[in-house]
Amino acid sequence: MKRSFALASFLTLLPTLVKGVEIWGQCGSGSTTCDAGLTCVVVNTVTSSASGGASTAAAAPAPAATTGTSGSCTGVTKFTYFGVNESCAEFGNTVIPGTLGKDYTCDIDYFIGKGMNTFRIPFLMERLVPPSTGIAGSLDATYLAGLKTIVTYITGKGGYAMIEPHNFARYNGAVITNYSAFQTFWQNLANQFKSDSRVIFDLMNEPHDIAASAAASLMQAGVNGVRASGATQPIMVEGTSWTGAWTWVSSGNGDAFKSLTDPQDNTIFEMHQYLDSDGSGTSESCVSSTIGAERLAAASAWLKANNKKGLLGEIGAGSNDQCIAAVKSALCHMQQQGGAWVGALWWAAGPWWGTYYQSIEPPSSPAIARILPEALLPFK
Repeated sequence: MKRSFALASFLTLLPTLVKGVEIWGQCGSGSTTCDAGLTCVVVNTVTSSASGGASTAAAAPAPAATTGTSGSCTGVTKFTYFGVNESCAEFGNTVIPGTLGKDYTCDIDYFIGKGMNTFRIPFLMERLVPPSTGIAGSLDATYLAGLKTIVTYITGKGGYAMIEPHNFARYNGAVITNYSAFQTFWQNLANQFKSDSRVIFDLMNEPHDIAASAAASLMQAGVNGVRASGATQPIMVEGTSWTGAWTWVSSGNGDAFKSLTDPQDNTIFEMHQYLDSDGSGTSESCVSSTIGAERLAAASAWLKANNKKGLLGEIGAGSNDQCIAAVKSALCHMQQQGGAWVGALWWAAGPWWGTYYQSIEPPSSPAIARILPEALLPFK
C-alpha cells in the first residue's frame, strides 16, 4: 500500500496507541501485565503456544491447486496461498527500534479459523538491522526473537508466514543501492528460517521512484542471498511503481524481470492492486464493478506468456456493492488464469487500523461484515 495516507492517520493516534503491554504482549511471549490505568483484554492465545524459535518439524508441502468453482466463478484453479496482511510489526516507524506490543502488535487466530492459510508479516529493516550496524550487520536478537515467535505460531498452525521488509526499497532514509549488503541481509535472515518449509521470503515491499532495472537488480541480490543460505522455500519478488499489477508492463517491470534467475526455480512475482481511481487504496469508491479484472489483465497475460507465477500480495477496496463486485471480479479473473496466479492477500489486518475502511481486524472492523464473507471467503 502507498503508506503515506494510512501512516499519517496512524501517527495522529500514537499518543494513545503506544500505551500498552510491552515486549510481544499480544504477538508472543512476554509481559501480560496491563499497564497502570488501562484495561487489557485477551485477544488470542498466541502467548501460550509460541515457542520463540523456527520450527524444525517436517511441514506438509504446499497444497496442490485444485480446479472447480468459487461461488459463481467457474472453471477456476484454487489458490495455494490465501489470507491477509498482518500489518503490525512495521507500525510506529518513527520509533526505532521500538517494542512490539507497545509500538507495534498483531493478531492471527481468527483467520486460521476461517480457513485462510497465509499471513504476510511486514517488518522494518531498521529494527532488525539497526542503522548503527547497517544492512549487512548482525540481526537484532530481541526483534528477531519476536519475529520468530509469530512465524512459528503461524506455521505451527499449518499456515504460511510470508516475512517482508516494509521499506519501499529504502533504508535509513535512502534508496538501497548497495546490492551486496542487501544480499548479505537476506542470507543472514533466510538462514534463521530455512528449516521451516512454511516460511516464504518476500524480499522488499513496494519499491517506487526507482528504475525497473534497479528494482530487478535489488531483487536478484535478495534471491542470491536467500539461496546462499541454503533455503529452498518460495521467494516473492516485487517491482518498481509500487509493484502495481496494472502498471507491471508499462512501468518496465515486465521487461526488467524476465531475466531474473533462481537456482531453485521457486520465485513468484508479487504484485499489488487497489481498485480506487488512482490505485492507491485511499478511497472507498471503486472505479467500476469490473475494474478488478480489468486492472489485472495485462499482468495475467505477462505471467502466462513468460511461464511465470504471480501472487497478489495486497488488494483492498470499500465495503459497498460496487467494490465487492470489483474484488470478486479480480479474484475470479485470477483463478481463471490456469494457475498463473497462486494466491491473494487482503490489505490489511492488524489492531491499530481503527476505522480505516479496508481494516479486516476482528471482530468488527469495517471489512469484516461484508468484504470477508461476500468477496473473500468464496475464493479460499
